[in-house]
Amino acid sequence: MEFTLITLLNGMSYGLLLFMLSSGLTLIFSMMGVLNFAHASFYMVGAYFAYAISSSMNYWAALVLAPLAVGVLGALVERYGLRTVHKYGHIPELLFTFGLSYVVLEVIQLIWGRAAVPYPIPKELDGPLFTLYTTTFPIYRGFMMFIALLMLASIYLMLTRTRIGLVIQAALTHPDTVEALGHNVPRVFMLVFGGGCALAGLAGVIGGNAFVTEPGMAATVGSIIFVVVVVGGMGSLAGALLASLLIGVIQTFAVALDYSIADVLAKVGLLVTPETPVYSLLKLTIAQTAPILPYLFLVLILIFRPKGLMGTREG
Repeated sequence: MEFTLITLLNGMSYGLLLFMLSSGLTLIFSMMGVLNFAHASFYMVGAYFAYAISSSMNYWAALVLAPLAVGVLGALVERYGLRTVHKYGHIPELLFTFGLSYVVLEVIQLIWGRAAVPYPIPKELDGPLFTLYTTTFPIYRGFMMFIALLMLASIYLMLTRTRIGLVIQAALTHPDTVEALGHNVPRVFMLVFGGGCALAGLAGVIGGNAFVTEPGMAATVGSIIFVVVVVGGMGSLAGALLASLLIGVIQTFAVALDYSIADVLAKVGLLVTPETPVYSLLKLTIAQTAPILPYLFLVLILIFRPKGLMGTREG
């Protein structure tokens, strides 16, 4: 019971971090039809900005200022980059964001180097939140979950209960009508792209010290984000939440389970030796297969439900 509950909580906290990342990408795609390959790069920029701000000020200032700075950077990218290539179609947009991810990586390495930077968890959040039997659950993991849920509630309320949310949704389906009513649709899209990048930056602030802040962090989570978006359903925020939690929990449980088929066979009296056919496959543990499980999940979803778990449109 102890193992199950603690692993479930760890999986949910990791899943909610994935949701913080994928929510911005989902919003950008659902509102603008742009699949931003540089989204994980904004996550990395958020972590490095938070490191720089917390070094000179404090973590709480970084929690506010770093996502805002990333949002402004994202808005500038949309205004002076994406908007220029938008008229040429989706392929130039993909190529632009793909190239941008490499530019961001090189700039990060030029400024902060190739090694990991010391971006620690703040002292106020460093310690156990509670103890379950003999295992403690960290305060910071609980803080990650709280911020993710607060962000989810804020996005939902903004899109459904505010005037700007209604304008954004209307601009998605009826841009000409919205423009005729006096709203600047390109500016709306710029704000949406900047807002999505700010969410990635917020995930960087939260995840950068929970894991590690180094130049490879964007590549580490980049592919997982796209798995989440496709599995949940392209453009579905609820689907992204469900897929994030599923993938987070599945992967966390898999990492914690150090069992193989050989172990199961040994329990029923069948001994596996190096001479046994496919010995290496039988000795492969669940923990060793954990990195490929999200992609296996993706393949199964594409085969049996191409629109994703809660998708309403093809990707």
